[in-house]
Amino acid sequence: QVQLVEFGGGLVQPGGSLRLSCAAPISIFSIRAMGWYRSAPGKERELVARITSGGSTNYADSVKGRFTISRDNAKNTVYLQMNSLKPEDTAVYYCNVELSTANCWGRGTQVTDSS
Repeated sequence: QVQLVEFGGGLVQPGGSLRLSCAAPISIFSIRAMGWYRSAPGKERELVARITSGGSTNYADSVKGRFTISRDNAKNTVYLQMNSLKPEDTAVYYCNVELSTANCWGRGTQVTDSS
């Protein structure tokens, strides 16, 4: 099982921005999609944003217009630019990589609203 590592979490003021990143030590040809999920206290893990190998994206309704997912194929890295952060965005954010035969996850990075 491939272990992913997320970077970029932290404490942020309401309305602030953060950028998360996650590098996948996997052949790009094996990756079907990359994405970000989050888990808040008392809530189930939910999809935040996802980008396929073809570049198609989808977002949770709650983050549309504020978050942007992107990927650098040369670096096998996926990013999540988070703008206009709200208290309800406080959660542990997990990187996910979909392979043809498995799903790989990171250990998560905490994003906390400072209000």
